[in-house]
Amino acid sequence: MKRHHPAIRQTVRLLLMLIFLLSFSGSLARAAGSGASVWGADYFPNVPLVTQEGKTVRFFDDLIKGKVVAINFIYTSCPDACALETARLREVQKILGSRVGSDVFIYSITIDPEHDTPRVLRRYAEKFQVGPGWLFLTGKEADITLLRKKLGLYTEENRDEKLGEHSLSNIIGNQGTGQWIKGSPYENPYIMASKLGSWLHNWKLPPESKRSYADAPAVRTISKGEELFRSRCASCHTIGAEHSGGPQLRPIGPDLMGVTRKRDGKWLSRWLAEPDRMLQEKDPLALSLLAQFDYVPMPNLRLAPADIRDLFDFMEEESHRIEHHQHGGHQHGEHEHQHEDHRQ
Repeated sequence: MKRHHPAIRQTVRLLLMLIFLLSFSGSLARAAGSGASVWGADYFPNVPLVTQEGKTVRFFDDLIKGKVVAINFIYTSCPDACALETARLREVQKILGSRVGSDVFIYSITIDPEHDTPRVLRRYAEKFQVGPGWLFLTGKEADITLLRKKLGLYTEENRDEKLGEHSLSNIIGNQGTGQWIKGSPYENPYIMASKLGSWLHNWKLPPESKRSYADAPAVRTISKGEELFRSRCASCHTIGAEHSGGPQLRPIGPDLMGVTRKRDGKWLSRWLAEPDRMLQEKDPLALSLLAQFDYVPMPNLRLAPADIRDLFDFMEEESHRIEHHQHGGHQHGEHEHQHEDHRQ
């Protein structure tokens, strides 16, 4: 039997490995390209839409082609969680900062084009202090329905839906790579911002600073009430923010520091359960809050009685915690001041 020289065998192995690597990299390139081609101009309709400023744009050519985007479907008179979803996207916009309008774009498309004219959408955007790179859009109802279908946010079950019954969901994606991810209006805004700013950009930007797992804080078990507050309330409300400098953006709803003591318990329980009905009934306090916060209605979050009790417990505990911290800090400050006076 003829034996091959070891050097020849090694050369053959290297050639085979090189052929495999070239073939594999070619497959990856084709896969990346296929994402853009499958989810490209042949798939997405290039329908015309009109922005809140009255400008006509094309869905594929002007809005999503080669871009990382977040898209949701809303209507401005929604009594449920449309406002919550918009408030959550406002948090995402704040986290991403100037990148929105640069390499990340947000689009909110109305499903009620008959009512939501560009002027109505512009006023709605102003209420949420929307910045550059976030467009509110209207168009023909048939075109909007087609977009919902193509984005996977519409099924045949939606055919006979009423406005108040529309399903709440959003989708984020990178048209250039063909990556698309459905989301929830209750998603953590920091996670959503990370998906838009890093994941869908294939981590093209280096992290702002190197961080070690050794410096990570301990994982804390949170209560049901805190989980509900974070996912349902925190986009519009704070607890104690007015005592810590306040948020940069105008608040969408009132600060809830000590609210369980300031408001009548029965009134507050009903307000959390059915705010839309109380507004319809023209409850004086409900109407006063609506006017105070630029007529952004409190959404009906379909909270069960147990959910409301859990929220009450958390809001009361968090208010006590902040008050105790403030009281302790104030006393500490007074003590330091007296000590400085004594030394002088």
